Amino acid sequence: MEANASNNNMQESHSHSCLEITMEFHKVVPPPPTSTLKKLKTRLKETFFPDDPLRQFRGQSLKKKWVLGAQYIFPILQWGPNYNLKLLKSDVVAGLTIASLAIPQGISYAKLANLPPIVGLYSSFVPPLVYAVLGSSRDLAVGPVSIASLIMGSMLRQEVSPTKDSVLFLQLAFSSTFFAGLFQASLGLLRLGFVIDFLSKAILIGFMAGAAIIVSLQQLKALLGITHFTKQMGLVPVLSSVFHHTNEWSWQTILMGFCLLAFLLLSRHISSKRPKLFWVSAGAPLVSVILSTLLVFALKAQNHGIGVIGKLPEGLNPPSWNMLRLHGTHLGLVFKTGLVTGIISLTEGIAVGRTFAALRNYRVDGNKEMMAIGLMNMVGSSTSCYVTTGAFSRSAVNHNAGAKTAVSNVIMSVTVMLTLLFLMPLFQYTPNVVLGAIIVTAVVGLIDIPASYQIWKIDKFDFFVLLCAFLGVIFISVQDGLAIAVGISIFKLLLQITRPKTVVLGNIPGTNIYRNLHHYKEAVRVPGFLILSVESPINFANTTYLNERILRWIEDNEAEEDGKKQSSLQFLVLDMAAVSSIDTSGVAFFKELKHTLENKGVELVVVNPLAEVIEKLQRANDIRDFMRPESLYLTVGEAVASLSLTMKGQSSSNV
Repeated sequence: MEANASNNNMQESHSHSCLEITMEFHKVVPPPPTSTLKKLKTRLKETFFPDDPLRQFRGQSLKKKWVLGAQYIFPILQWGPNYNLKLLKSDVVAGLTIASLAIPQGISYAKLANLPPIVGLYSSFVPPLVYAVLGSSRDLAVGPVSIASLIMGSMLRQEVSPTKDSVLFLQLAFSSTFFAGLFQASLGLLRLGFVIDFLSKAILIGFMAGAAIIVSLQQLKALLGITHFTKQMGLVPVLSSVFHHTNEWSWQTILMGFCLLAFLLLSRHISSKRPKLFWVSAGAPLVSVILSTLLVFALKAQNHGIGVIGKLPEGLNPPSWNMLRLHGTHLGLVFKTGLVTGIISLTEGIAVGRTFAALRNYRVDGNKEMMAIGLMNMVGSSTSCYVTTGAFSRSAVNHNAGAKTAVSNVIMSVTVMLTLLFLMPLFQYTPNVVLGAIIVTAVVGLIDIPASYQIWKIDKFDFFVLLCAFLGVIFISVQDGLAIAVGISIFKLLLQITRPKTVVLGNIPGTNIYRNLHHYKEAVRVPGFLILSVESPINFANTTYLNERILRWIEDNEAEEDGKKQSSLQFLVLDMAAVSSIDTSGVAFFKELKHTLENKGVELVVVNPLAEVIEKLQRANDIRDFMRPESLYLTVGEAVASLSLTMKGQSSSNV
């Protein structure tokens, strides 16, 4: 028996000696010394120039640099020299196809914005030409869009009547467009594109769905033939107005509207089921306009309760720079409207451009797109245009029609120009009901139920944000619903910053791996150790919470050890792998935590601090009483192994 015990002791001592020999500990080293100026330069570069747009100029001759610079500012110079007849054929087909959609949509969206219908056609002529020169997307089809039109019309109408003060309303619309363009171009020029990232996918889906319902409800005026309709945008006022004016309902208008809606929705369904038949839904709005116009003209339906557009002026866009009101009593309204419509239209345009760029495996520069869309709107505001951007429905048709370059926008623009010059008298008898039907059909696609369900499955808080945006738009107002959703999203970010996640790690038996105890059931606590992982930067906003939470972890751990009669806590190990940064408040937090732990007889151990963290901690450790080298380890496994040997050495010496 004594011989067996002696052999066992020899084996244990041999295994410990092997462990000591084979276990290799890696020293935590500070990052290479870097000047403050160089750090600032790196930080600014990563913030404003993450794509490093100047890398293409390195090592090039002066002449080549000038050429590359011109191509960067004007992307048309990049693909223009290689343009050929084959590409032109594809772009002509695509341009004519989207023109058949843009003409009726332009007229419809202008009425949605409470503007003269002709302004919608003006906005489909000049902006596409500007974008063709400055834009980097091959698929984006530019023109008025429903949501921006709705927002502009509703915000301006709060202070100015589009019927009583039509000239002033038009001036404010052009001025808002100018400010929208100025804001968009400034974001691109100053490389501040990350601002629009605050409109998350959940916000956009909820906002678009709510706006689509509001837009559709607004069309009940045209679809039912009501003449006295509410000026408010909420769900309750609109439905109240509809049912309080049942005596104004026109059965002729309702019948025509039902037939047109059925035709347009059927064509949309056919194209969605068979993408090769994209031309069916693309041409359906123009066909419906032609057929309804002929029907009204033949039956003199305007004399039987069906409202028509009336005579539209012929000719190209008149200059409007003299109509811009950049001062005066309405400056605040104009600036606010421009800011909101600019953000919404910019977000939609860039999202659409990137979507189709991914499908065709090319890249769209977000900052260049901001400048292109911004300059496009600034030029448009001086040529009788209101806010325009890349619409998803029009761009999808452009993509499916085989557009190869931005020349498709030029073809569309030329088609609209010919319409403005020669075909305007044909729209005199176009009924308002067909415009309402076109708008309803266009915005139905903005209600994305599958995406909403996917968000519900993935993240309930994101779905709550989506719901707030949706309900806010429907029951309050378009801009207030958007503001509420953005505010809740920012509140979520603040919660994540001020209440960072901390988890207790345990060892997976037989390995050197440490994982979350609540996630991996096989993980076990290491006696004498409390191992915590902090999963957030440590700064002034969360140091108080972290201090309180860590002390509570210690109290819970001590209570659990007392219950199980295990060895008392000796080491608090903080895994800092996820702590990307720290500020002076964070450094003070470590000092305070260390002193608190010393009073409890617990040693603080830091594992895997990143470059910025270890650098700042060492700078604050001038007299080396704060972070000693033996309290810094590269991995949790090395820390536990090393400190366990220390604990065993201390216990054997005590014996």
